[in-house]
Amino acid sequence: MRTTWKPHEKHGRLTAQSDLPDSVYAFPKKRKEPLTDARHVRNAVARFDQVTGASDAERAQAFANIKKAAHHYGVELTESSWHDLGKHPQKNRSARAKRGTATRKRRASSRSKPRTTRSRPRSKARRRTKK
Repeated sequence: MRTTWKPHEKHGRLTAQSDLPDSVYAFPKKRKEPLTDARHVRNAVARFDQVTGASDAERAQAFANIKKAAHHYGVELTESSWHDLGKHPQKNRSARAKRGTATRKRRASSRSKPRTTRSRPRSKARRRTKK
């Protein structure tokens, strides 16, 4: 499989995802899993099976790109094929994502509300009485 990955020298917080060329991504057509440094390469390997809607050919190309980036950045891969990383995305991924978003919104709204004071003071520790 022919790789499309090329090293990209621009790093840091100023680099937005839209600034990166397609050749930096493991999945260049989908612009998923950027491979800009060793940390991103390891992350792409860990999240390979989470990319949805990718064909077998796209997965093979993505693995070839990951392999080339791993070699460039000195990351050791134990997998020899993209089949070792997984093909099937997680089940109910979109439903779980919606549930997680709802939970985060609920927690954020509860944090923004002002805290109310207690109606009664906290009770002191109970005194022990002798019988």
